[in-house]
Amino acid sequence: MPDALWRLADPIQRKEVSMGYVVMVEDNSHFMDEGNRYRLGEFAEAETAIAQCRRIVNEYLSAAYVPGMSAHALYDSYVMFGEDPYICCVEVPAVAFAAWDYARTESVDICAAR
Repeated sequence: MPDALWRLADPIQRKEVSMGYVVMVEDNSHFMDEGNRYRLGEFAEAETAIAQCRRIVNEYLSAAYVPGMSAHALYDSYVMFGEDPYICCVEVPAVAFAAWDYARTESVDICAAR
């Protein structure tokens, strides 16, 4: 089973998918708590799903940034309290998005630019 598809493994949930790329969002501060997971949306194109994932991470990083903050501190804040989007691919080519990796890179860019 492709990475992250286990979250939509239930046949009823999979039947409810009308487009192949489903963006799901976890709350880093409530790791593995299904009650804090939500479905952001379904997308026909992988690029659109990735853009939505990036938007979620960027919104957190921009809001959490404090002038003078180090990239390490910003990233640590994201890992502890940010939302963790991922993409489930249902009957479409697999696409990966690693929110933590993306947040690490963006944290460096944000802190260097300000």
